[in-house]
Amino acid sequence: MSEKGSDDKVIGFLNRVIRQVARVVAVIMVLVIIWGVADIVYVLYQRLTDPSHPFMLLEIRDILATFGAFMAVLIAIEIYHNIILYAEDHRDHRLAVEIVLGTALMAISRKVIVFDFKETTPEHIYGSAAVILALVIGYYLIAVRGVPAAHDSRITRDIDGKP
Repeated sequence: MSEKGSDDKVIGFLNRVIRQVARVVAVIMVLVIIWGVADIVYVLYQRLTDPSHPFMLLEIRDILATFGAFMAVLIAIEIYHNIILYAEDHRDHRLAVEIVLGTALMAISRKVIVFDFKETTPEHIYGSAAVILALVIGYYLIAVRGVPAAHDSRITRDIDGKP
């Protein structure tokens, strides 16, 4: 057997191992998502029935904490989608980058939502703004602007008659 055939078998085996690991991680992520949702329900119940507050009313800090918990669950769902891409044989690498950028945008958005501006330094706010700007530009270039460019190149190839 040739050396190349041997390498292909090894790489094929390693790819199958990675897909199985991704499946296990996906199951764990689903458990984390379920746990996160249960935590949101439990914390909301506790805060709504707290005897030191008016019954069934939330304070603004409670609402912001709840938003943060919701965003954490949504981020976990996006990470799950990225894990699933790794488990597939024929994954779209561009879509994987798009999901990672979208997840990063959600994560930094979560941080901004729960900022305590009384304790947050201006440097932290400016740094967060710079990260958001970089992520938005990257997401725009990959997800928004990239789609028409790929579509146009297929149209051009069809018109020229070249595959």
